[in-house]
Formats: sequence, C-alpha cells, structure tokens
Amino acid sequence: MRNTRFMAKTRLLTAAAAVLAAAAGFRLSPWPAALLIRAVFYRGARQLANVMQRYAPAAGVTPFRGLSFNAGSRSGTLDLFVPAKAAEPAPLVVWIHGGAWLSGSRNDVEPYLRMLAASGYAAAGLTYTVSPRGVYPRAVEELAAALTFLSEHGADFGVDTRRIVLAGDSAGAQLAAQLAVLATNPDYARRTGLSSPLNAGHLRGVILHCGVYDVAALASLRGILGWGFKTALWAYSGQRDWSRTAAGRDMSVLNDVGAGFPPAFITGGNGDSLTATQSVPLAARLTALKTEVRTRFWPADHRPALPHEYQFHLDRTEAQQTLADTLDFLQAVCGPRAVPRAAGPGH
Repeated sequence: MRNTRFMAKTRLLTAAAAVLAAAAGFRLSPWPAALLIRAVFYRGARQLANVMQRYAPAAGVTPFRGLSFNAGSRSGTLDLFVPAKAAEPAPLVVWIHGGAWLSGSRNDVEPYLRMLAASGYAAAGLTYTVSPRGVYPRAVEELAAALTFLSEHGADFGVDTRRIVLAGDSAGAQLAAQLAVLATNPDYARRTGLSSPLNAGHLRGVILHCGVYDVAALASLRGILGWGFKTALWAYSGQRDWSRTAAGRDMSVLNDVGAGFPPAFITGGNGDSLTATQSVPLAARLTALKTEVRTRFWPADHRPALPHEYQFHLDRTEAQQTLADTLDFLQAVCGPRAVPRAAGPGH
C-alpha cells in the first residue's frame, strides 16, 4: 500500500514538474508558443488553400517552380506563374504570404496566384525564413533579394519588370507595405539601414489584404488574440519587449508612408479586429496624403461577419467581389492587360 501511494505521489510530482517546466519554457522563450501557433495556422492555411484550389485554372498558366534567389538561405526560393502563350511581357504581382511572421509558405497562396496568371499577370510567390529562426530584419532582406532576382531575370520568363505590384496578406501585407515604403521614402531607408532594389517608378501599386501597419496598436490587445500577437512579435523581433525594438518601430509603416507611396488597394473583413485598427487607419492616412487608394470594407453589421483572410474564402460572394476588385485595380495601375472577371469552380 505504501509503495502504491509513493508511486502515485511520484507520478503527481513528475506531472507537476512537467507543467512547471512547460510554463517556464513559455515565459523564457517564444519557441514553445510559436510552434503551437504555427501548428494551428498551418491547418487553417491548408484548409483555405483547398478551398481556393477548386477555383484555380487547370490550364493557361506556365509555372516556374523553385527558382533560387538566395543561395545563403534555405528559404531563398520562389515560384513564378506566367500567362501561357502571352503575346508580350506581363506585369508582375509579387505576393508575400501571411502567417504572423512565424508560419506560412508560398504554397498557401499558389491557387490565388494561378488565378492572377490566368487573368494576364505574372505572379510570384515568395518564401522567406519565418521566426523564431528568422529574426527581424531577415525576412525583409530575403524578400529584397527576391525582388532583385525578379528585377534582373524576370524578362527571361516573360515578365515586364517595369510594371510591378507588391501584394500580401496578413503579415505578408505588412511586409509588402514595408518594402513599398523602402522604395519610396529615402528617409525611412536611411533610418532603418535597409534597402529596396525596386525602382520607385516601376512600382505601380500595392495590394494589402488584412494586414498590420501600426504595431503599437497591438500592445493593448488582450485575451487569446493579444497573446498570439505578442508571441508572434516576440518571436519576430527576437526580444520579449518587442515594442521597444527596431522591429516594432520599423514595422509600423503607418507612420512612414509618404506622398510617394504607390496606389493602393486595401481590404479587411468586418469580423477581423485588424480592419478597424490597421487597414482603415492606413487607408485614411493615404487619403490624407492624396495618394490613390481603393478599399473594400463592409459595415460592422454585415452578415455573415467576414473573418481574417476572408478574401481567400472564394466560396463566399464577398471574396469573389474582392477578387474582382483586385483584378480591376491591377488593370488600372498596370494597363489594360486583362479584363477583370470573377472566378468560378472549374475556371
């Protein structure tokens, strides 16, 4: 009996020690929580990719996969999709995937890129080193290397490198906006010590879905959402007190967009808390600067409420509308290379 009680106490103490060790791990490093968030995001991204796949064209697109742009990085590759049998070089949409800077892959958005290519635009999907392994500014530097590769070699694949649009979703939208600021605001580039290979005259526009542009506004978030963002920014900045880091300062492009910022298309769902705190303020800021900006927002009482990354839920009318808006924007900033049209199953 005593031995049984001793064994039970031992198991209880072992379990308690494991819980305490896990709790300490969450406090001392962003890795445990980052891996947990990554697993959840991976599942969601796969589900969305499967939805989009039903709308992706089966023909009319020529893929170039695994193009290497950075020999020093395992993440230094991109996929490029171009219109098949195009009569002349196609404008280029460079898409940066989301995933809270700690997850995601260019594969998550491939079906969307194929739709853009079938509509007359070359579309590149980029992979970058996610955090915690890739600490700021590594992602920005890798994406700049990808843009250098595309600027120098895009013509070899039928791309018009004088007509480039930066695009992204969620964290990818933040990165796309930051790269656009680097290309158009010399003071920002000098302050950050970062550079962009893009010629500002060749940057025709930006497409920003459900992004983050004011990092300071995230510090006040509470609950599971606040925990998730604080973990992601800890992992990405490399410091727990991320609000005081260069990453926290430089990521807040709301403060650094200027009159030279290119035309923008900005959208977010009414069920996504980032829309009111991030997307709407950026659109207002650009409007005040007299920069051309198009938006697609919905009233707060719109039903069903549209979640974060709603634009990839192509089974929904609202996502189809945003896809049409996206194509219309591309036509406006890149020239009449394609007629906007909504995708449908089997398209």
